[in-house]
Amino acid sequence: MDSQPFTSDTIDALAAAYPLAPRHLQHEIADHPLLQLDALAALARRLRPESIEFNAATDLPLGIRNDETPYTGLDVHETIDRIESCGSWVLLKTIDQDPAYAELMHDVLGAVAPVVEPRTGAMMRLEGFIFISSPQAVTPLHFDPDYNMLFRARGSKTMTFFPAGDKEMISDRFFEQYFNGGPRNLPWQEEWAERGQPITVTPGEAIYVPILGPHWVKVHDEVSVSLSLTWRSEWSFHHADACRFNSRLRKLGLRPSSPQLYPADNRLKSYSQRALVRAERMMGRG
Repeated sequence: MDSQPFTSDTIDALAAAYPLAPRHLQHEIADHPLLQLDALAALARRLRPESIEFNAATDLPLGIRNDETPYTGLDVHETIDRIESCGSWVLLKTIDQDPAYAELMHDVLGAVAPVVEPRTGAMMRLEGFIFISSPQAVTPLHFDPDYNMLFRARGSKTMTFFPAGDKEMISDRFFEQYFNGGPRNLPWQEEWAERGQPITVTPGEAIYVPILGPHWVKVHDEVSVSLSLTWRSEWSFHHADACRFNSRLRKLGLRPSSPQLYPADNRLKSYSQRALVRAERMMGRG
């Protein structure tokens, strides 16, 4: 990358929010050639089929289950070609499997590492995703198990955030199910709307999306292209394993305490889960 992806003011703004709060940011990669629709259509042809998701995305209820999301009957290439009118959403996953997009990801995330790593440690499992959405597309209420920076390249959208610690919206049992392979989409109740913090972004703007916080997304009146760059931390892996361990305890009829939110850690439960997994694997080999 010839120029820096962020100004010093943006780095300062991220530092003020990371890792717990969403933050509206600025960036310098909206016009990057890899983020234009023709380049993304070519990328979709190179990616493995399992790296692509697409479905209908307009007029969706916020609490729709993952397995209820409808399809349009178009394939992914037709969907991208007709994205202005087909009412759809395309996700290109782990785009860092492509060398050019991997270089872009590492350049951008390398610029925020001086903010991230002193707080949450080494940036692990870096991944990149592209969202291509029709006008008025909706991403239902869900949460992300990773830290995320979402960059707008085309169009505008509003993301509405809710606190990660809101047990009414996202329960311990939901986390346990998710980290054992369950769905990510959350149920929705209309009375929760007033708790939300909406943030709107346009091309050249970005949002830092905190880990584990429920949020939903609405695209405005133009085609939307977003780049999502994510990472994990040692803390995030311990939290996930603590949820899996709690699931084991619950199956035994126990009522485990909730995993702790950052900056508290969950190492004891995490290490217990990992030890049990290793023991089960050894027994399986025998």
